[in-house]
Amino acid sequence: VQLVESGGGLVQAGGSLRLSCAASGFTFDDTNIGWFRQVPGKEREGVSCISSSDGSSYYTDSVKGRFTISRDNAENTVYLQMNSLKPEDTAVYYCAADSRPFSCSDYWGWVQVQLDYWGQGTQVTVSS
Repeated sequence: VQLVESGGGLVQAGGSLRLSCAASGFTFDDTNIGWFRQVPGKEREGVSCISSSDGSSYYTDSVKGRFTISRDNAENTVYLQMNSLKPEDTAVYYCAADSRPFSCSDYWGWVQVQLDYWGQGTQVTVSS
């Protein structure tokens, strides 16, 4: 099983980045998938997810209206388009996937939620 993130980097405030996560080794179509982020010394935060069952999505309040998640089941890839980036978006962003048979919105925001698969992370740095 692999989740390989890409697309992180350094951007000025107000700029955009698109994160990608290429998945392999499991049935992507049947898996809820999305993104977490973590800043050193802080709790991991569920940023966004997209469900396998109905394509419904979840966003943490601080990114609503700025981030958009999408998935390409043919390419086994999930994307996170991040617009209007702010310095407080600076973090390591992790791709994660889970096979719970219900909407990821029900649990993606839980603190310390346990998920099936995790990527290695990609750094996003937003300068002011």
